[in-house]
Amino acid sequence: MTLAARLRKALKSLYKVTLAIAAITTILLVGCSTKPEVIELSGTKMGTTYHIKVVADQFPPKDLAQRIDKLLSVVDNAMSTYKPNSELSRFNRLAVGQNLEISSDFAQVLQISSDIWAKSGGTFDPTVGPLVDLWGFGPNPSANTAPSADQITAALQTIGFQNLVLDGNNLSKTGAVELDLSAVAKGYAVDLVADMLEMLALPDYLVEVGGEVRVSGSNPEGEPWRIAIEQPQLMPSVNRIISLNNMAVATSGDYRNYFEQQGIRYSHILDSRTGQPIKHNLASVTVLTDSCAEADAWATAFLVMGAEESLQTAQRLNIAVYLLVKEGDTFKALSSEQFEFLSQQSTSEAIL
Repeated sequence: MTLAARLRKALKSLYKVTLAIAAITTILLVGCSTKPEVIELSGTKMGTTYHIKVVADQFPPKDLAQRIDKLLSVVDNAMSTYKPNSELSRFNRLAVGQNLEISSDFAQVLQISSDIWAKSGGTFDPTVGPLVDLWGFGPNPSANTAPSADQITAALQTIGFQNLVLDGNNLSKTGAVELDLSAVAKGYAVDLVADMLEMLALPDYLVEVGGEVRVSGSNPEGEPWRIAIEQPQLMPSVNRIISLNNMAVATSGDYRNYFEQQGIRYSHILDSRTGQPIKHNLASVTVLTDSCAEADAWATAFLVMGAEESLQTAQRLNIAVYLLVKEGDTFKALSSEQFEFLSQQSTSEAIL
């Protein structure tokens, strides 16, 4: 082989190596510049709205929206107070001593409810349904009129979570009680959707149903999710912003759903121990837990208790709670040690 031929062969080999290196470099550059896909889904279900944001570094299922809608329908069809054929509505019509076979989701919510009912001293009681209806805050709203003392006394005879008997998936009652799971069902729906996203290897998400929230991983900017706690007033404003990951958040307040009669304000938050709307100055409760169903239920339980009893209970059970207490025209913030440990205050604005 001549010297010229050898030179051409060497140059050709060098050219191939250069092309290969360039191709590899291009692939690496493209791979490094690829950003995760941000999926946003929203809609209406369970008599409220939902908003879901997923930061996906892999392709999600094409039917993700349908899967989420199906999960929310499962909760709605089981625990709705507005649907006459829901499992809850059928149980409420059930006679004492009769038995109803319920879904595993319904049974799970009742088990969560039973635990918090016991730990809260009955301030969370899902059998408060007759009182909710009596005061006009149920599925069939009545005129804004406070019931009589005799009506309240009669309704209290039908209250008591201890009158429920859950044996596996079989539910019965030993007294004429009715269920209202609106203070836990939305949180449970959030948990169902969040658990599904994790099963699909989509660990970075924000799931919100009716104001109850669960977050995991990072937001689209690669930072912890920032959640706004509202000022308890009719015109929306932010009281505090917390940065979270891998946590559920639920807030309960008495400042939106109420009526007034002869200058007296009646809240939709009812104390099953007295049959009356709450009358203390605790206006808003925010709870952080791993489970949104538990956060949802505890937020209601604490709101019924009032500020002092709530803080004592939260400290004893190591629950993260943030309270806003009305003092004249302002609000005083109180929080448990666990809340300050789990939350990171941020000064930048955040909306779900």
